[in-house]
Amino acid sequence: MKRLYLFTLCLFCATLAQAQFNLRGTVTDDQGSELAGVTIQVPSVNKGASTDANGSYTVGGLRNGTYVVRFSYTGSESVEKTVTIASADAVLDAVLAPDANTLGEVVISVGSRAAQRTLTSTPLPIDVLSARELTSTGQTTFDKALQYRVPSFNTVNTPVNDATTLLDPYEIRNMGPSRTLILVDGKRKNLSSLLYVQFSPGRGETGVDLSAIPVDAIKRVEILRDGASAQYGSDAIAGVMNVILKDRYDYTTINFNAGTTIKGDDRAYLKPAGNGRGDNYGVSVNSGANFGDRGYVNYTVAFNQQESAVRSGIVDLPTEIATFGGSPAADASITNYLKDFPTANNINGSGEITSAKFLVNGGIPIGEKGKVYGNAAIVTKKVLSFANYRPAYWRVDRGLLHNTTDNGGKNYLTESPFAGEDVNIYKGYVGYVPTFEGDLKDYNATVGVKDEHNGWMHDLSLTVGGNQQTYTVDNTVNRTLGASSPTSFKTGGYNFSHIVGNFDVSKALSDNFSIAFGSEARQETFRIIAGDTASYSGEGANSFPGINAVNATTNSRYNLGFYFDANWDITEDFLLNGTVRTEKYSDFGNANVWKLSSRYKLAQDKVTIRASASTGFRAPTLHQIYAQSTQAAFVGGFIQLSGLFNNRSVQARLLGKERIVYSSSISSSDPNSVLGKILTQGGVKTIQFFINGIETNTSGIDYVANYRNIDLAGGKLTVNLAGNIMLVNEIVGTPNDPAPIKAGGSTILNAQIKSLLTESRPNYKTILGFDFLKGRFGASLNNTLFGKTAFQDLDNGGSAMNNIKQEFKPAVVTDLMLHYDLSKKTTFSLGINNLFNILPKWDLVALNSDGQRVLDDPAEKSLLRGFLGFSGRYDILGYNGSQFSQLGTMFNANLSIRL
Repeated sequence: MKRLYLFTLCLFCATLAQAQFNLRGTVTDDQGSELAGVTIQVPSVNKGASTDANGSYTVGGLRNGTYVVRFSYTGSESVEKTVTIASADAVLDAVLAPDANTLGEVVISVGSRAAQRTLTSTPLPIDVLSARELTSTGQTTFDKALQYRVPSFNTVNTPVNDATTLLDPYEIRNMGPSRTLILVDGKRKNLSSLLYVQFSPGRGETGVDLSAIPVDAIKRVEILRDGASAQYGSDAIAGVMNVILKDRYDYTTINFNAGTTIKGDDRAYLKPAGNGRGDNYGVSVNSGANFGDRGYVNYTVAFNQQESAVRSGIVDLPTEIATFGGSPAADASITNYLKDFPTANNINGSGEITSAKFLVNGGIPIGEKGKVYGNAAIVTKKVLSFANYRPAYWRVDRGLLHNTTDNGGKNYLTESPFAGEDVNIYKGYVGYVPTFEGDLKDYNATVGVKDEHNGWMHDLSLTVGGNQQTYTVDNTVNRTLGASSPTSFKTGGYNFSHIVGNFDVSKALSDNFSIAFGSEARQETFRIIAGDTASYSGEGANSFPGINAVNATTNSRYNLGFYFDANWDITEDFLLNGTVRTEKYSDFGNANVWKLSSRYKLAQDKVTIRASASTGFRAPTLHQIYAQSTQAAFVGGFIQLSGLFNNRSVQARLLGKERIVYSSSISSSDPNSVLGKILTQGGVKTIQFFINGIETNTSGIDYVANYRNIDLAGGKLTVNLAGNIMLVNEIVGTPNDPAPIKAGGSTILNAQIKSLLTESRPNYKTILGFDFLKGRFGASLNNTLFGKTAFQDLDNGGSAMNNIKQEFKPAVVTDLMLHYDLSKKTTFSLGINNLFNILPKWDLVALNSDGQRVLDDPAEKSLLRGFLGFSGRYDILGYNGSQFSQLGTMFNANLSIRL
């Protein structure tokens, strides 16, 4: 009996030892408010959980023993606690305080470069967006997520895509993309090689490809909404955006994404564009590993496919006849064609994009406080978009792009436009649509070492990066080559790369005074890649002429900068910060700039007043200095060649101009005038170049407010309000026109360019968001109010647009995101962007009595509206875009699995 008792006791103890128990608790901040979304880890057994809307968590499956439990939350100090499980469930609560180091990185990276301090103490306005805030927008790319989270950030949807299919232009504070410095973990991200040439915000500039950064690799984003040339150099004149990557490994996440838009276009002749709904689907994996107390590696792999979304408009017959007609035969051809093809076969919307992204971030600790760190990323994209469809009455293919049995052998042409040519080769001919195909490779990598000795913190790093784009135009012809023309062309491309070295030092010399100093050396190279000879011979490939071999060059420059920064806490509430910088460019010269900023806290830190004054400078990018090409411009229904000439060109020297703002299209009706001869020498109808003779004045107000942890229906509600109001955005004075341009009746800064610079951005933008959490369920509702924009499109509307502007009306776009935790490791999300299917609306507004006379005539107004939208093909946006997308309601679903 004793043996049986001992056996039973041993069995009971063994069973007890194998029993599993739960660890429960609540996590709050230092103000006593519950924190939702805190990560709880038990590293020794690879178990974890996250807090719900009430700040509660449960970690199951723990056996008897002592465990170290880690609590981590963005913007708060990580906390480690020890708990012992002794044959029962245990309770472990935690309080997380704001992390002066984590938030201080905001200031080190994008505000003051001296010692660290918290957000409420920063001398400059800084937005901090968590990864959750980005994903809650439901947008599939980083740039589009910023559009619906940051009021001062705007990106445009261009209706005519070409190379902008690879990346859309964007602006911060109504200034071009090359004027905002983009950092990745505090290090400079390389620019794109593309120079925007279309009439949209960002024209004549280049910027970082933000869409290349995978959202799942981002820990948070910090945006300094103030000029920072003194800290970082000329490309920070509008502000700084710092993308902080995920570092310490928490768990593996696999995301499956799929989405579509509310409408499509599956007509037979649009089959190259799929169903026209813009279906998208993708998968991404974020994972990694930790080693030692501070070592880590974190990586993200993402693949995405987006199909074309088609939004073609019905062609307006009177405008089309006014554009392409003029004789009874031509008018009849147009009328008959549009009866069969009401959209003239145009494929308008967004292009097809296939992308693959890989990013890795790692750190190896050295000593007690130092570490060797590094990150690397590579992105590849392949895009396909469509030029304007060339109907049979507009362009012919010389029998190269169709079969005479196509379309039942019907002939829309009664005679050939070329003497002696057999019209029968155009039997079955409907027209053709040139396709634009782009291949992009973007990469960046950084390696560095950080350490601290006797309070001196130093950071030494080397960064490399580059971007290459090459283009192919298919299903088109070079009309100069006639029947011997190829139908596919390699049209060349561009390459940009840089090598950057940084050395930064900082130290708190006392409790209220700290300094920082450092230097940056950078070499940049811009290469123009020629197309094949047939792509640029004569007028070049129809729709997108190739880059001429004479324009194919490789150009480099270097610059060296030094800065000194100091912070002085005069009192606990009053702070002064000052920075000076000197910069030397090999091709631009020297610059010395300074900045002084201050902060004063009131009402026990509840109110913060900030102010700054600074000088700055803007060095042109290599693209703006050396880019030279011939573009096919759509003007009044016709394609004409327009030359972009750099300042090293004969044409620019003859016109006697410097650069930085992209000029008007300059033309002359007299080929024997000085201007006419310059154009003839360049082989173009119009000429454009950069000018360094314009001064602008931009001012506005940003505001941000939020209220967290509101009790509602047993859950927690957070309300966020953020906005931007433009007070002044004006051109100061008028640049002087060179004599040949003035004599030719042209100007370097016409109404179209002035309008683009001053009115094409929303004059205000407000985002009101509601985030709700209750148990396993969560919802986000964001309302984005876009202010009005305007544009005077002389290219398509003609001289009448000197007296009239196209005005896009204010609108509210509502986005809804719902998510539900199917289990502790699986979450399903459904996002509906533009819930109420709001589309851009625009009308024509007279600027004077001459403009009003045009608008008072219904026929003239209808024709003008038609011209601005290419006979209605682009009736939603006009030919040059609006302040938000034309695609309407979009649905996105996500299944997230944590391992």
